[in-house]
Order: sequence, then C-alpha cells, then structure tokens
Amino acid sequence: MTDFRHADILIVDDDIDVGNTLLKLVLAAGYNGVKAENGEQALEILKNRQVDLVVTDIELPDIQGLELTNLITKEHGADVIVMTGFGEQYTYEDAIEQGASDFIIKPIKFSELSLRIKRVLRERAFDQEREKLMGKLQELAVTDGLTKLYNSRHFYETLDVEIRRARRYGRPLSLLLFDIDKFKNFNDTYGHIEGDRALARIARAVQDCIRLTDTAFRYGGEEFTVLMPETDEEEALGVGQRVCEEARDLVHRVEDKDVHLTISVGVTQCIPGEDLADMVKRVDEAMYKAKRAGGNQVAALSAPGKPGGEA
Repeated sequence: MTDFRHADILIVDDDIDVGNTLLKLVLAAGYNGVKAENGEQALEILKNRQVDLVVTDIELPDIQGLELTNLITKEHGADVIVMTGFGEQYTYEDAIEQGASDFIIKPIKFSELSLRIKRVLRERAFDQEREKLMGKLQELAVTDGLTKLYNSRHFYETLDVEIRRARRYGRPLSLLLFDIDKFKNFNDTYGHIEGDRALARIARAVQDCIRLTDTAFRYGGEEFTVLMPETDEEEALGVGQRVCEEARDLVHRVEDKDVHLTISVGVTQCIPGEDLADMVKRVDEAMYKAKRAGGNQVAALSAPGKPGGEA
C-alpha cells in the first residue's frame, strides 16, 4: 500500500496562531507540511506542489472554505478536512456535499485531529491502491501475457470500432495478418520455452518497426495482426514488407546457434459496407496465399469488385 507517513499536508487558516500550531502538529507527526493564510495562497501552493491533504478553516477572508474545498477536490485531487467554529451554521453534510473527506468543529483537540488525518490518509491510500489494481486488471484483460501486445479479444473490439469510423468518415482502413513460417519445427527442435522467447522477440521487433498510428495484436498462437487506420492497401503493403524484413533479420540465439525465422504476411483493405468477419476472412486468405507461395513474403488480397481484387 502507498506509504502516507510522509504525506504532504496543507494547512489553511487566516488565524496565524492557529495555523502555526496546526503546522507544528503536522510536522511533529512526521508529515510534510505547508501553510497558507487564505484561499488564494492555498490555490497558488496547489498549482506548484503535489498535496495529499488540505486542512482548511471554513471562514477565510477571500474565499469561502466550502467553495475552496470544491475547487481543491475537483481540480487538484487532494482530500480535504474542513474546520469550523460555527457548528450551528455549517454541517457535516454541507462539507461532504462539496467533496470534503471530513468535518471537525473548533476548538480542535489535537489528538482527535491527528486521528482524523490518519483515517483520511489511510482511506486515500486504499483508494489509490484500488485504482492501481483496477487499472492492472483492465490491462490484463486486453493484453497478451507473453508478448505484451494487445490480445485477440481487444483486436476484435478495436477493429469493430475502426470499421465503423472508416465507414462514417469515408477513410481508408487496412489490416495485416502474419504467421511465423514452420514454427512447429522450431518448437519441436528447440522446445516451447525457446519458442515462447522467439514469439516475444518477434512481437517486440514488430512493435518497434510499425508506425505510431498502427496497433499490433497477438491474434493467437504464432499469428499476429496489425491494424492500420488511415492506410490504404498500397501503404499497408509497405508496412507488411517492413515487418516481413524485420522478422527475417532478427537473430534468435539458440543452443549456440544463430537461427532466423520468417513470416508470411497477408494484407487487405476494408471496403465500405462490409462487416468485421468479411475483412478478417479476406486477410486470412491473403496470409495463406503468401504461405502457399513459399512464405517469407507479403501477399495482398483486395475485396471483390475492387480494382486488382480477387473473388
């Protein structure tokens, strides 16, 4: 869990003596602390310093404390504890509605404030850890563990979105699919561990040589695909050729030998009105066309009715 023992805490109070006393408490507890005497100073500090928690009085000379609380939570991501000496005028609900994490009535017992600071920071730590975990789970859901490329599930989701976008705006969209030639022989000869290493190396090489606008996916087994928005078939052929050459030139050092693997690449362009399945089937056929021709090459298969296309 995130360590908040050295959290940054901002004290905001226009009463100089109260502000100084609270700052001393914060520093004595082992936190990093800074003080502001009004809302304007507090916001200026927040622009230049990452703060975890703000402890603010509700009555300030330039900006009302609840308004300041709302600005801090929305724009600066810090938690806020609101203090007030007017318990009958302001309520806990008022503070929480503006985004505060806690509400405390003056005069403050330092032991109580210390406990509340610890509680708010502990909850902040839990929230941040949970966000990290959710982000990791989301990443795992769309990423292939071996190659670190996106997986086939994410490929289909992304392709569907890109086909719709290409259709809506009349923009080109192309797809590349490749398979490692004779990969079974490589696995049988050197073992699946070396096979996995080769897959990971090829994935990294492909990722490094495609354009920033292209996205690579592990389609399954030893098959990979590259989605190329804003790209027509001729341009896609150039990308496919580059990927083919990159894979062929890659050296796999296995059992004190330099081994080279080649790939067969299929390329096709989306046509208006077709669905996802048609495009995937056609690029698959293009890839096998390259394999039947001996592998280590690129083959394009245009949609039926398109100039140069094959039925």
